Amino acid sequence: MSKTTNKFSPEVRARAVRMVLDHEGEHPSRWAAALSISAKIGCSAHRLLDWVKRAEVDSGKRAGVPSDVAEKLKALERENRELRHANEILRKGLDYFACA
Repeated sequence: MSKTTNKFSPEVRARAVRMVLDHEGEHPSRWAAALSISAKIGCSAHRLLDWVKRAEVDSGKRAGVPSDVAEKLKALERENRELRHANEILRKGLDYFACA
């Protein structure tokens, strides 16, 4: 579970990303579009640009690891950590009983 709460639903994020991409041509830069739209939805322009970049990675328009792959990797790393910890406990127990 995430340590921070998400103030914005996935639908709001997706809509904000679409708005930035759709209205990017009406502004001198993507940053200007993000500033304009972020003020309307109540988030920071940096956060909105992060959402746009993540959407581009997920759609394959930008290089990077897609969200679903990143989540799976994170879960596998967590499982690996837990298994290493369990192995260490078993190793210590084996050492204890081998000496007894």
